[in-house]
Amino acid sequence: MLLADLTAGSVEDAENRRLIRPLAEVERIALSQPPARDALAALAPAERVRIIAEVKRASPSRGDLAAIPDPAHQARLYEQGGASAISVLTEQRRFKGSLEDLTAVRSAVSLPVLRKDFIATPYQVMEARAAGADLVLLIVAALEQPVLAELYGLIVELGMTPLVETHSADEVARAADLGAKLIGVNARDLSTFELDRDLFGRLADSIPADAIKIAESAVLQPADVAHYRAAGADVVLIGEALVTGDPVATLNAFLEAGS
Repeated sequence: MLLADLTAGSVEDAENRRLIRPLAEVERIALSQPPARDALAALAPAERVRIIAEVKRASPSRGDLAAIPDPAHQARLYEQGGASAISVLTEQRRFKGSLEDLTAVRSAVSLPVLRKDFIATPYQVMEARAAGADLVLLIVAALEQPVLAELYGLIVELGMTPLVETHSADEVARAADLGAKLIGVNARDLSTFELDRDLFGRLADSIPADAIKIAESAVLQPADVAHYRAAGADVVLIGEALVTGDPVATLNAFLEAGS
């Protein structure tokens, strides 16, 4: 199962970092950071769709996408183009990201920054805050409910916002049980990597009314944003289309489509 492999790899890499930088040291750095930015305010429903723009070099499904030698510059273009938040892939094996990318992006923009990775341990949450993350991704399919609840609680305790990613009605219910205020539906099945652009529309009504609804994946053109907006998305998370083209022009077109 690809998701299990990705999660195991991320946990192993985090354990290797922990041998160099113990939890107590990371916690000290995390607690010394400026307060996390208010992601719920930044992503609150508006007259037009909000966009989380992703710094993404590669993926298991598509291989190499863009070199992105300067993630901070990429993020500044996203902010200039009207993004409401920035997602930074920090998984190093298949996505070629790093926590250093996240730190660079956080210092370059005024928007909330999401650590997007395969988070399964408290150490990973703590190092996200130490690197400056304002949001942390939790993938329901990768975690048993007690672990999911523990990590969710720690993210909130540290002042960050959890983005809880789902792929089914059962997973949406599990996210709702946590009281999640940011619930994403990923069109990509992380077990098979197949895409289903209509999954968001089928699950949107099961997301609690007080949660911000985020559509993830399968966005390559303005029509895809319009499709998600019509299905009830408050926010769309976009990666590939923004790193393979002109980020500012692409964001402008996507935001227009989602108005």
